[in-house]
Amino acid sequence: MCVEFRTRHGVVRALEEVRFIVRRGETVGIVGESGSGKSVTAYALMGILDPAARVTDGRAVFGGLDLLHASRQELEAYRGRELAMIFQSPRTALNPIRTVGRQIEDVLLRHQTVPRAKVRDRVIELLTLVQIPDPERRARAYPFEMSGGMCQRVMIALAIAASPSLLVADEPTTGLDVTTQAAILDLLDELARTTGMATVLISHDLGLIAERCDRIVVMHAGHVVEEAPARAMFAGPRHPYTARLLASTPRVGAKLAELVPIPGGVPDLRAELPPCRYRARCERAVAECDEPPLPRTQVAPGHLVACRRPL
Repeated sequence: MCVEFRTRHGVVRALEEVRFIVRRGETVGIVGESGSGKSVTAYALMGILDPAARVTDGRAVFGGLDLLHASRQELEAYRGRELAMIFQSPRTALNPIRTVGRQIEDVLLRHQTVPRAKVRDRVIELLTLVQIPDPERRARAYPFEMSGGMCQRVMIALAIAASPSLLVADEPTTGLDVTTQAAILDLLDELARTTGMATVLISHDLGLIAERCDRIVVMHAGHVVEEAPARAMFAGPRHPYTARLLASTPRVGAKLAELVPIPGGVPDLRAELPPCRYRARCERAVAECDEPPLPRTQVAPGHLVACRRPL
């Protein structure tokens, strides 16, 4: 999948050759710095990219439908029922002039997942599942009457209302306390086990990713630089960027001086870049790294690295 944005300052090549597979019942984590393309990947899959963006190449096949080239009607039929998303900023995702209960009802009625007479009961059940206290009263509230954490729980209830086959969760536990985070993620795990729901979990929290994901996709500057089973990734990262990312993650009991920051920053995606966009930051870079195309090497079963000199 390739995506670019046309801006007044030039064309931004936000995603380039992004590829990964999500299997039924599997949780795939996407990690990387801010600006690496994680959320753009999610928006492309959902068909909600900014008008300035366009998909220039690739496919995203889900249930026999190519999401990147589907019609508006096809996407509307899929979104909510087969494909759902938890947004990072729930206050901007929720309708400010509609009660949260009515917004969940809209999803249930649109996709006819329960009889009309049972819709209200299902709304209360969903709000209870995401641990919203006094759900009968909260269902009549507007988003501006609720805290950010409460809005996030409503967003999760909306996403799982129609029991989707694929859930894209962009920082789903933002604004939630640790106990509620665990309960929400346990709920998503349970849905995956009982319904076969696949999950794409986007997060900066490597501890959460390590605990909850079957496989991990590491992104840098619009590229997928490494993909591997979670255990293999944390036991032995093979891309220099992944190793740096893990080394820069705070650990319990570690001293501040022990943290090793990643040198440099994400490159300007409007510029002409070498095949490897990590090249300017990489201590292992050689002249060979400037030669296209960027190789995608399988270093172990299910473990892929986009690097000429993997660790």
